[in-house]
Amino acid sequence: MIKSGAFAGKTFAVMGLGRSGIASAKALIASGAVVKVWDDNLEKRKNAENFNLTDFENIGLDGVDFLVWSPGIPHTLPKSHHVAEMARSLKIPLITDINLLNQAQPDAKYICITGTNGKSTTTALTKHIFSKAGFKAQIGGNFGVPVMELEPFDETGVYVLELSSYQLEIGFPVKSDVSVLLNITPDHIDRHGDMEGYISAKKRLFLNQKQNQTAIINIDDENVRHIHAEMQTVSGIKTIPTSINEIAPNGVYVKGSILIDDMDRKRAEIMDLRQAKSLQGCFNWQNVTSAYAIARINGIEPENIVDSIMTFKGLAHRQEHIATINGIDYINDSKATNAVAAENALSCYENIYWIAGGKAKEGGISDLSKYFNRIRHAFLIGEATEDFAETLKDTVQYTISETLSTAVKQAKAMAEKDDISGAVVLLSPACASFDQFSSFENRGDAFRDIVKTIKEHQAEK
Repeated sequence: MIKSGAFAGKTFAVMGLGRSGIASAKALIASGAVVKVWDDNLEKRKNAENFNLTDFENIGLDGVDFLVWSPGIPHTLPKSHHVAEMARSLKIPLITDINLLNQAQPDAKYICITGTNGKSTTTALTKHIFSKAGFKAQIGGNFGVPVMELEPFDETGVYVLELSSYQLEIGFPVKSDVSVLLNITPDHIDRHGDMEGYISAKKRLFLNQKQNQTAIINIDDENVRHIHAEMQTVSGIKTIPTSINEIAPNGVYVKGSILIDDMDRKRAEIMDLRQAKSLQGCFNWQNVTSAYAIARINGIEPENIVDSIMTFKGLAHRQEHIATINGIDYINDSKATNAVAAENALSCYENIYWIAGGKAKEGGISDLSKYFNRIRHAFLIGEATEDFAETLKDTVQYTISETLSTAVKQAKAMAEKDDISGAVVLLSPACASFDQFSSFENRGDAFRDIVKTIKEHQAEK
């Protein structure tokens, strides 16, 4: 737990009692602060009965110095929250637990990673590289544990933080010695109002950077390329471009499948990324370029980085290999909650028996059409079934499976009947999970359990 004398004697209101809100409240109380908490959700309030529950909307915020706001609660869009409006009218700063960590641990090094896709993999890979190189490193934020549950670090420690647009748009600009922007594609538009609002939230990552700090920015889409150009004009900030599509002078890029390090202007060939079995596909290679650049700027030698890339196991629900049954690979890519994320998996495999669908995101799957020739058959589930079927009808054969369990069984039967080398039953939904599951993790766990049962039955035969 993070504690700091800087909080002692001050009064904090904590709005939102999810895991990060509870962690913040506990840390502040342990630091000697006066803490009041609230959540509009009754069930979450029941889990916080040992705290000073205060209905801010009715009782007010008198005497409050800071309002710690849960990023998951909208405060302006799509509908303004009265408590947030009250705080702004009283000039009480809205802050996040990231701001608390920055204030409590000012001497630690911060590596902050954001982007629409790939944040978690890049964060985990970066931490893996640093740990193997002997650094004291922890991960937290949008991935891992709430930051106020982390252990305190002095100047020898490294916090590797995944930050969402929700976390970045609230509070003071974060402290970030190395800021990393992977990509920006349409997402969370209802929360940010429009694409410009979403981009602005992501750009806040760079607002607090100072002399001799670093911005690592992938230049493979126009939104990010524009931000890279802006950051190059900021005096004293070292800007490192990364790319998987083109040469990135003074940066890190991929040519073919070869990772190139041009940070010292020597264009050194580092490794063939096809050898990194847990990081296949162009979008994973984008993650690798950023993690490599982060490590190099912190003095880790290329050979040590390569060793870490090769030993990285990958993350659950992100192209997670579950089993090979009768020569068919079963891949759990439940984290692919939009078309851009699903593109990574579809680009990696041939002869795909694709399980897709759920609660559709804006834009559908029409942008995936260049990969439709890789799909042997699609099995559609959830609310998006009709829309996806309409997109696929002229190019990809499909079955309306409705549920995940049915889809897996149908895909298994068809793949075994076709008996084609390299067949893959791929769950990469290109949709949110909330129509049939509580989270993408819940959906991926269900897929894993179904495949495990299939494998156990196969072993009994």
